[in-house]
Amino acid sequence: MKFSNLLIKWYLQNKRELPWRNTTNPYPIWLSEIMLQQTRVAQGTPYFLSFTTAFPTVFDLAEASEEQVLKLWQGLGYYSRARNLHKTAQYVASDLGGIFPDKYIDLLKLKGIGEYTAAAIASFSYNEAVPVVDGNVFRVLSRYFDIETDITLASAKKEFAALAFELMPKDNPAIFNQAIMEFGALQCVPKSPNCGICVFNESCAALQKNKVDQLPLKSKKLKVRNRYFNYLVFADEVENTIIQKRTGKGIWHNLYEFPLIETEKEEDWDYVNKHVQDEYCKGNTNASIYEYSAKSILHKLSHQHLHIKFWNVQVPETLKNGIDIETLRSFPFPIVIHNFIEKELQSF
Repeated sequence: MKFSNLLIKWYLQNKRELPWRNTTNPYPIWLSEIMLQQTRVAQGTPYFLSFTTAFPTVFDLAEASEEQVLKLWQGLGYYSRARNLHKTAQYVASDLGGIFPDKYIDLLKLKGIGEYTAAAIASFSYNEAVPVVDGNVFRVLSRYFDIETDITLASAKKEFAALAFELMPKDNPAIFNQAIMEFGALQCVPKSPNCGICVFNESCAALQKNKVDQLPLKSKKLKVRNRYFNYLVFADEVENTIIQKRTGKGIWHNLYEFPLIETEKEEDWDYVNKHVQDEYCKGNTNASIYEYSAKSILHKLSHQHLHIKFWNVQVPETLKNGIDIETLRSFPFPIVIHNFIEKELQSF
């Protein structure tokens, strides 16, 4: 078909040289696909290289501790991906002898692997004719064929997968899948694509109808929740501090943080001081408290905006379970706390 031939020709001339390409080994392909969910290639590539250096095989990843995995993942976000990655590595190593399933339907059974990732591994590693459908694919196909289906609907994925399957050369599904994703990433980009140099500028329905900026159709708007975090950075007479592990459900599960006061709105020094004296000092000692910065740090997640303040809390006695700055750096933190540590806590 003209579409597939043009697309693959474009890909062979324009594809990026990426470290997980030119292999059919499912381990690095799986790693790359998990890392690139919600992550740009430029951001994900250094993490991929770090992981494959530290854990060259699925057995190495399986034998690592969760804290090692989370520490290497630090900054990529969506940390449930890293925890699922680790659990799946342990399952593949121990239960499957280190061999990944070679069928799409069986790959779906692995923790953290959804339809998109299973399709990518099945086609890239085993040449199974199953289409990938991600944001790039939605965008390319909706524009080229002028499809006005709302891509937030559950039925949309089936519709686009059926179309992609129809277009896919069944003898080489891997190159088609790679090509359509790369085309969406480099050429048919979300905003202001350069249609003048596009190989499809004579046949793209959206371009002919001046609808490129209207597609794909996406009606749902994510409701963003605001949260207010006050982190207490304790420092004692020997310059030790204390941290805690986030074990509850929600963001940053199993990462570390400083003691936290979460409030309904941004609070001032009086509020934080009273909380520290009442909850931590309990009248036994006085703590000296000051803000590192009067302005909150705004940390945006996909569905939450975190307004974060760090408070220095100086106490005269030695902290129980206190750790020094070098030990502190060895723990996995959310990137906003990691950056604070590197910038502000060279020494207390």
